[in-house]
Amino acid sequence: MLVLLLGQSVKTNAQEEAELLPERSVFKEPTTKYWINTYGNIRISKKLFWVAQTHFRFQESEDIPFAGKVAQIYNRHALGYIYSKKINFALGGVLRLNYDVNDENEDRNMIPEYRIWHQYQFAMEVGRAIAYHRFRIEHRWSKGFKEESEYIFRNRWRYMFRLKIPINKPHIESNVFYVAPEAELIMQSGEPVIASPMEDLRLHTSFGYIFSPQLTAATGLMYNMGQTLDNGGIWKQGWTIRMHLYFSPDFRKKKNKLPEVHFRD
Repeated sequence: MLVLLLGQSVKTNAQEEAELLPERSVFKEPTTKYWINTYGNIRISKKLFWVAQTHFRFQESEDIPFAGKVAQIYNRHALGYIYSKKINFALGGVLRLNYDVNDENEDRNMIPEYRIWHQYQFAMEVGRAIAYHRFRIEHRWSKGFKEESEYIFRNRWRYMFRLKIPINKPHIESNVFYVAPEAELIMQSGEPVIASPMEDLRLHTSFGYIFSPQLTAATGLMYNMGQTLDNGGIWKQGWTIRMHLYFSPDFRKKKNKLPEVHFRD
């Protein structure tokens, strides 16, 4: 009897969800954004490094087009471990501040979001280029801007493939211009995720310059698309200009310093 009741409940919920879904996928108008990202890998010892990332993300609003207002501020930190020259892992936390760019809620216009994340990155040489495989798992607590909103928990499953291709020299090294196409798929799971497992697909290409193994700057353009959490039949999309600054300070004695190919990501 219990099995039958549970089965009927699942069937009813599925039918209600199916009624909410549109007959065809609906794509929202693209949103324009502007991101300024810093990525720090600070060497602590031969095997350990500290990840320190800060991201400022701007987004168009109803009254200010293109990148009118601050939408999110990221603080991502972690302790990283160097398994080998081309393999590293990291574990840490994220504090993200979300802002209501359209001021639709009088209750509050900023909500903190919390995450625990762990990452596994692999680098390999492919001819002149370097290929990166990055697996990142995030455990995420977030909520809306309304006063009665409560935190919900989701898991994010992220895979990114990236190429870094030198332009003016045969190899990735100092004083090199490079182009870096990348694709990242972000899936999500958890009780609030009913019919929207695909949170985001990001296609991004950047153009950069390596000043030294400790400093790289780049800029690029990204297109993204993904399902909205409330309704899996409605898809969001956007265009984003991204600016990146990568820095890898190494305060160890000079004889202990070794260039690490994966620190340039």
